[in-house]
Amino acid sequence: MKQDILSRFLRYVSIDTQSDDSSNSMPSTSKQFDMLRMLRDELESLGLEDVSLDENGYIMATLPATTTRKAPVIGFIAHVDTAPDMSGANVKPQIIKNYDGGSIVLNKELNLELTTADFPELKEYVGQTMIVTDGTTLLGADDKAGVTEIMAAVEYLVKHPEIEHGTLKIGFTPDEEIGRGVDKFDVKKFGADFAYTMDGGGVGELEYENFNAAGAKVFIQGRNIHPGYAKSKMLNAILMAMEFNALLPVFERPEFTQDYEGFYHLIKMDGSVEKASIQYIIRDHDKVKFEHKKAFFLQCIDFMNKRYGEKVFTPELKDQYFNMREMVEPVYHVVETARQAMVELGIEPKVVPIRGGTDGARLSYMGLPCPNIFAGGHNFHGKFEYIPLESMEKAVQVILKIVEKYSA
Repeated sequence: MKQDILSRFLRYVSIDTQSDDSSNSMPSTSKQFDMLRMLRDELESLGLEDVSLDENGYIMATLPATTTRKAPVIGFIAHVDTAPDMSGANVKPQIIKNYDGGSIVLNKELNLELTTADFPELKEYVGQTMIVTDGTTLLGADDKAGVTEIMAAVEYLVKHPEIEHGTLKIGFTPDEEIGRGVDKFDVKKFGADFAYTMDGGGVGELEYENFNAAGAKVFIQGRNIHPGYAKSKMLNAILMAMEFNALLPVFERPEFTQDYEGFYHLIKMDGSVEKASIQYIIRDHDKVKFEHKKAFFLQCIDFMNKRYGEKVFTPELKDQYFNMREMVEPVYHVVETARQAMVELGIEPKVVPIRGGTDGARLSYMGLPCPNIFAGGHNFHGKFEYIPLESMEKAVQVILKIVEKYSA
């Protein structure tokens, strides 16, 4: 199975599926269809039923039950897009067999290394097969590892019809990385009682809590005057953007927070003296603190407008998703079954809050309880991204064990 997982993963990461938050289309990039069509064809060739790929980029498929016992309909979901943060084109993975526990040279010409000093968790994977980047792109394990694991598990069940299981629903989505992954997902059509997203980090991660999330854009209108005659007239939009950012609490930035602590994260800044724009994501697990963060953000806007003039600062603030815990706790068996599956496989469960979000967060509020299971990767969204092959293999085993436990 391990070699099949590897070849499948390498095939998927070779396809550029980067999403684009500046696009208004669905999916945000047409190139996501390149992978979606491939997955549709593979699901059809495996003999799944009701395979569909719609105009919005959603794949749904059914693996019929092989048991007459009453079993719940379980869904498994992953997203095909990769993050806008770094290029996902021409990905050239490097395969490090029998990893020795030292630094891994990603790119000799760029003097770029994956070091244990910076990433100490590397030492947990001594002796394993590591898949890393060449230092010029991200890898795409988020979430092509999840896609790989679901497809590998489905193929295994198809090839072993003697394994009894209930009806399984498979779903692949676009645009998760830009917060639109389930904007038009039809939960009723999907038809699962509950589901799991395969979109977590290292081995053992199991998550049913996530950030409450909002996205914010601020547009700043400056006043450009010849610098020789600018006294008491010029409004430099770039400098005003910097001044606004300085109002936000320094120690509520991602680099200073952990666990349940929220943050303001500046992700983009563009502009000139005349006009500028800044973009943030706002996060907190606690709903009250989340609302306070948004309110404080808008108070800072008001302050800047009082300082420089009305409508100099124009905000756009939009909620993106909420903490799924409230929706999952009433059906906590979905978490407990996944935890037990890991224990039985000799995997130590790490039930931790997601310092991010998944499609499952919004799906849970749409009536489909959907905790998140590890996909196995680390350092997502950048050139230091990597994944051990053995972690993907364990994720496949967890899927199969969950299916077995609900079918017993």
